[in-house]
Amino acid sequence: MTSIADSATATIITLLSAPGGLNATIAALAATADTPIPPVLAGQFFTDNVSSDIAEKSQDIKYTAIYVYCDKIANTLQEKFRTFSGYAQMVIDVRVSQDRLDGIDRASQLYSESVAQTLNQVRGDWGQGLFYAGKYEISFGPVKHGGRNFLKSVKVTFPVDASID
Repeated sequence: MTSIADSATATIITLLSAPGGLNATIAALAATADTPIPPVLAGQFFTDNVSSDIAEKSQDIKYTAIYVYCDKIANTLQEKFRTFSGYAQMVIDVRVSQDRLDGIDRASQLYSESVAQTLNQVRGDWGQGLFYAGKYEISFGPVKHGGRNFLKSVKVTFPVDASID
C-alpha cells in the first residue's frame, strides 16, 4: 500500500510545481494582498515527514519549505471486490521562516491560502486510481525558534481517494 502514498505524494508535488500551480496562485494572492511573498522553487519541496529541528540539522533547508507526505492510509472497502478501496490522508506542511516576528503570521496565511486555492484548481481524477474531491483542513502551528530565527508551520491535511484492483 505504500505505492499509494508514493503515487499521491509525487502527483501532489507535480501539481504544485506545475506552471499555473502554486507559484501562479502565490503571485496572484501577493498582488491582491499587496504583500510581497516569494515563490517556492523546486528545491524547496520535500517528501519527508520530518520535524523542523531534524530537517535543519540534516539538510540544507531554504525557506519557505514545503513538505508533502502521507500521514495515514485507510482501506475502507468502499468498492467491495478491489484490492484497495479507501483513502490516503495527505499533508502539505508549509514552513515559513523570517528573521523578524512581524508578518510571519500573514505570510504563512498567504502561503496556506495559495495551497488551498491550488488544491481547488486540481479537483478530480488524478489518474493511477487517485481522486481528489476537494476537502481539506488547515491547522496553524505556533511560531517557534528555528530557520532564520522564527519558524511557523501550517499544515494542510486532505484525503485522496484511492482505488486499486
